[in-house]
Amino acid sequence: MTDIPDELIRLERTAEVERARLAGLTGEAYDEQRRRFCAASDAVHEAITARAEATGTDPHEVEQAVRRALRQTQEDPAVE
Repeated sequence: MTDIPDELIRLERTAEVERARLAGLTGEAYDEQRRRFCAASDAVHEAITARAEATGTDPHEVEQAVRRALRQTQEDPAVE
């Protein structure tokens, strides 16, 4: 699978950013950030499922393709 829509990559990137923001948080701040991460993660999974259904592809294959595409767009994470 090579045709990954930019929207899927954007959603995955957002979920990864929200996950990274959990580092060092505790208590209520952690709980709030965890809710943001879970919402972003849920959006990714819904989009992956929809893409898999639309293309007749296994959802796991779509998920892996999205992650590969994201890594390719992030050649140097220090730049972002």
